[in-house]
Amino acid sequence: MSFDYSTAHYRSLSGRSVVVTGGASGIGEEMVRAFVAQGARVSFIDIAKEPGEALAKETGASFYPCDVTDIPGLREVLSRIENDHGGVDVLVNNAGKDDRHDMAEVEPEYWRRALALNLDHQFFATQAVSKGMAARGAGSIIMLGSISWMRGRPGMVGYTTAKAAINGMTRTLARELGPSGIRVNCIVPGAILTERQKKLWLTPELNQQFLDLQALKFRLDASHVARMALFLASDESGGCTGANFIVDAGLTQN
Repeated sequence: MSFDYSTAHYRSLSGRSVVVTGGASGIGEEMVRAFVAQGARVSFIDIAKEPGEALAKETGASFYPCDVTDIPGLREVLSRIENDHGGVDVLVNNAGKDDRHDMAEVEPEYWRRALALNLDHQFFATQAVSKGMAARGAGSIIMLGSISWMRGRPGMVGYTTAKAAINGMTRTLARELGPSGIRVNCIVPGAILTERQKKLWLTPELNQQFLDLQALKFRLDASHVARMALFLASDESGGCTGANFIVDAGLTQN
């Protein structure tokens, strides 16, 4: 485990049923580890079967293979999780993919795929678990946004459009679901150092650029996002809904 999550113990998370989408790697994997460390009953969904099974074996979390862009399949898996674990108390809509793309080369099929990977499943997963949460009169739903839309980053318009839409969806769903005792919030990560980032596009120059732009002069990792997720899932954030919680070391100040 990369971070010692015993430094803060949220007693309200003990035994709570938590679902993390895209939980087999990156930020999602760290969230799985964080919630397990808090004593939650963690289920996670991912299309990557081999790493998912390995993480489940290591942590004791329950792995459910699924492509989140397959909405009927996603609904079926979430129904199974509810049956297996007596409902869902916390949903973390983490799955996403920040592929780079040239605006001039985007075709309708690619555009729909970008929205399906980063936006659609967040709504339909929320829809699927909200009925059970409402019946119990409580629940926490955590969306995953990105500061990329706030900064207007080029070369990823499909991704930034999806992430901007999540901002509006969070606020609307917070209003719709609030009377049922369900809170809906969004974590908005900044430049998070992940294996994917290091493998695909991180250069020493880009790394230094992030540090120069940030108010805090260290690189963020997945544990910084996971710690915010623990807070928003716990009863300690009981008065918070419809809000963006930015975890970017001050990058959006520039």
